[in-house]
Amino acid sequence: MPELPDLEVVREFLSEVLPGVTVVQVGVRRPIVRDLLGSPPGAALAGRQIVGVGRWGKFLWFDLAGGTSLVINPKLTGRLALCGADEPPSAHTALVLALSSGATLRYLDAKDMGQVYITADRSAVPGLAAQGSDALDPSLTAEVFAQRLRHYRGEIKGILTTQEFVAGIGSAYADEILFRARLSPFCKCSHLCADEVDGLYQAMRSVLEESVATLRGRVGSRTEVEVRDFLQVHGRGGEPCPRCGQAISELRARQRVTSFCRRCQPGMLVRN
Repeated sequence: MPELPDLEVVREFLSEVLPGVTVVQVGVRRPIVRDLLGSPPGAALAGRQIVGVGRWGKFLWFDLAGGTSLVINPKLTGRLALCGADEPPSAHTALVLALSSGATLRYLDAKDMGQVYITADRSAVPGLAAQGSDALDPSLTAEVFAQRLRHYRGEIKGILTTQEFVAGIGSAYADEILFRARLSPFCKCSHLCADEVDGLYQAMRSVLEESVATLRGRVGSRTEVEVRDFLQVHGRGGEPCPRCGQAISELRARQRVTSFCRRCQPGMLVRN
């Protein structure tokens, strides 16, 4: 699942190459494109110049001249690819934008789980306006983070992945953040002391910033590629912990993997 670091490097790259380019033609190949303007899907994009690329949490959008936006929530399997016009679209291609630059911007989704919206009002896109602050937003200070956390109960991993609390973190990076903070994913947030909350905030910022830097150098123009081999614990069940050497534990529940070190992240697994 694309998370904040993945989408931030996509935003950075596309922000360099797309503004000023015009959408010449639109091809909707799958029925996951929703036009909130009431026009045939894609018709409102053709002939418009792309003026900017933005991101908030796990949402990515393209602002076009005239106030129209293309908003994408890739969810589990959505990807964006910038391809040559002569490259045949894959079977997973849901949307193709032919550009005046000669390239094509494609949205790929192997399971059609993502959502694509065309709108003149981004707040009308389901889930976007309800998000909390982006996890890398400078206005999300340690004090604001701690204050917002007081309104939540339950296990800390579940709270970190709640987009209304803080936007952009999914299962993979929640595991990395909690490993950095030395907190069990099953720890109840109401049990955290002030130092642990501050350590969690610092771990969140450092893990995400370092991951963006790593992906910036690894992904480049291949925006459809997901790179996760540098993560320390997520998806590494049974491998030695990079900190203490004990085997990393891994649990699977509700289609989500939780990876952690029982020695470095002590705590009981409690379900209420």
